[in-house]
Amino acid sequence: MSTDASVPLMKNEDSPRGFAFALTAYLLWGFLPFYMKAVAHIPPAEVIAHRIVWSLPLAGIVLVLLGRTADIRAALRSPRMLAMGALTASLITVNWGTYVWAIGAGHSLDAALGYFINPLFSIFLGAVLLKEKLQPLQIAAIALAALAVAILAFDSGGIPWVALTLAISWGFYALLRKTLPLGPNQGFFLEVLILSGPALVYILYLEYGSGLGHFYRTGLADTTLLLGCGVVTAVPLMIYANGAKLLKLSTIGIMQYIAPTMIFLIAVFAFREPLGTARMIAFPLIWAGLFLYSWSMLKGSRGR
Repeated sequence: MSTDASVPLMKNEDSPRGFAFALTAYLLWGFLPFYMKAVAHIPPAEVIAHRIVWSLPLAGIVLVLLGRTADIRAALRSPRMLAMGALTASLITVNWGTYVWAIGAGHSLDAALGYFINPLFSIFLGAVLLKEKLQPLQIAAIALAALAVAILAFDSGGIPWVALTLAISWGFYALLRKTLPLGPNQGFFLEVLILSGPALVYILYLEYGSGLGHFYRTGLADTTLLLGCGVVTAVPLMIYANGAKLLKLSTIGIMQYIAPTMIFLIAVFAFREPLGTARMIAFPLIWAGLFLYSWSMLKGSRGR
């Protein structure tokens, strides 16, 4: 556990305010596919660049209002923190890029699968890298997830790379963020600050170099959507960060299924993506694994 004063300790209790914050964040993430579908005609790399650039001022304003700018100045003077920030920034870029591409390319179900798998992959990472002891129910949950992935791989003749990329990138991102002695808002600002230079250069190249940019060349609608990328990126993350501090870890663990469930429902009923036999087998296996994982987590929470 970090002893850095900038990282507030989480209380092991729930509060209505924390629940409202977390629920708002998960609902915003759950509806995000509609926004990503609206920008599907824009290349994913350009969308990601705008997500980064327009998130920076929003995250900066929040830090100014919270009076936490000193944390960023300290981070910028620390080579270790800069290196860790660059690594987590790279992982979140991979995650964002894969997600944006998946929604635009009609793979929203694969995106939902990835975020369903993620908590089980995090348990696996904890066991392998942190030598955390797995409970029997957790082992069974991971086995069910592995079986679901194997069924999808057999059906498609290849690994379900979208789901695995999302789960693996976010799993390692969450793991490494724990080692970064910064609060969630400060950490997010540091990441987008590191990424903003290359992102801005890329945007300028698209707009003035190649002429392929969509920021102002293709109409007001595209300009507004790209500006809004910062809002839909930064706002849920910062709302969630403040809610997580006011909730039990077990409560957060259960609530994290809200967003992928919404993505799944949107993919099937709004985007009309076909489930297929393999997915109709794989998703229930994942859900069964998540039930076992949640049950073991709740039992552990009651025990403590």
